[in-house]
Amino acid sequence: MKPKQIWANLGVENIKRTQEFYLQLGFKLNGSPNGELVSFLFGDDAFVIHFFEKKKLESSLEGATSDLSQGNEVMFSLSATSKEEFDTWIGEIKEAGGKIYFDSNSDRKKYYDENGYYVCVFADPDGHKFNLLYNADM
Repeated sequence: MKPKQIWANLGVENIKRTQEFYLQLGFKLNGSPNGELVSFLFGDDAFVIHFFEKKKLESSLEGATSDLSQGNEVMFSLSATSKEEFDTWIGEIKEAGGKIYFDSNSDRKKYYDENGYYVCVFADPDGHKFNLLYNADM
């Protein structure tokens, strides 16, 4: 196989809320949102994540999406270019309504690991988890 492109499709309860969250974090819209879909570009390579209204995605999947209050579906990792950017993003995520699981301002051992990474796990308003990283040794 030689796919031309790969992207992610995630289910959300409220398209407008999802759009507002990711726009507040500074992500670029991919196309025009509608009542069933909002799409964003992530990173320098413009990785696409489509956020579908949950019932629409379940119809395409021909099955239920994950109950994110009971577990996880996937975790995307986002890399910061500096410790300052890492800390700024944590503040922006909180302000936009995201849930922080490991907070760089609370306990150094929770966000700095033995491999030289600052790590912050956060979730968007629908519970989709992201891993925010900065490698202090690179």
